[in-house]
Amino acid sequence: MRRSLSADEHRVLSNGAIVGWAVGLLVLAAGSVITLWSLLGSGGPNASVRLDIIRTAFSIVVGGGGAAGLLLAARRQRATELDLRQRDHDAAETRVTELYGKAADQMGSDKAPVRLAGILALERLAQGHPEHRQTIVDLICAYLRMPREDDVSAAQEEEVRRTAQGVLAAHLRPEEASRFWPDVRLNLSGARLQSFTFARCSVRTASFADARFHGAAVFRGTTFDRSADFRNVRFTGLADFRRVTFGGEGPNFRGTSFEGAVDFGEHTTAVLTGAAASEDDGSRRKWPSGWVAEPSAERPGWANLVRER
Repeated sequence: MRRSLSADEHRVLSNGAIVGWAVGLLVLAAGSVITLWSLLGSGGPNASVRLDIIRTAFSIVVGGGGAAGLLLAARRQRATELDLRQRDHDAAETRVTELYGKAADQMGSDKAPVRLAGILALERLAQGHPEHRQTIVDLICAYLRMPREDDVSAAQEEEVRRTAQGVLAAHLRPEEASRFWPDVRLNLSGARLQSFTFARCSVRTASFADARFHGAAVFRGTTFDRSADFRNVRFTGLADFRRVTFGGEGPNFRGTSFEGAVDFGEHTTAVLTGAAASEDDGSRRKWPSGWVAEPSAERPGWANLVRER
């Protein structure tokens, strides 16, 4: 595979070309004089003929020098353009790094408004720089996986986390093409998520293993392209999986606990092997086609999800 030359390499080649052309022109001048002299100047000691020979030789040299100058000028221009382009790229990358570092520092602040500003700054950065989106998504997910601190600012922290959840959901909906971040991998393993609304989203993979959903967890209309990991997840409120598409490896619900209302609707296909539901308290529970809840002999007050016989 051919490698593109850098601006410095182009500059070195240009300097080398200048020396080469200078030597070449001297050789051309000498060769032209000798050749014309031998062909035209051997008839007699005619000074005017010799003068014409020298003039013709220098015309050839000047013509060659003009062509060489044009070529060298083009090479210098190319090297300059590459140099400016590299400087612009380096400046942009430096700016992105600075913004990313500042936002990450803000998310580590002990003040909720500063943390909120950091999340929103990361959102703007990811929107403008697609090549950094997965890294920024990973950072937001890491924040949501961090344990909460039970202190006087708990309500403010809850607002920060709701905003982080909202940022992820808002940019993972294909229907909003200008804001959509495609092919994202989501890792919320072990997170504590409150009123998690993730409807009509699309992700490459998602892991919620060992997560706990407080309040409603809405996945209605979402597509998981390759895998969805719900192992050992605890749903304390509504679990809405209507019209969800599980592609690739499909979902893993082994060890999952459903404690509230459940709705897989009529169109969601899922395997619930290893999942369990708390004793029915009258909440609506609609399991995927072919699956039923049978009382567990090992866990009183619980039922195992099994294939319908």
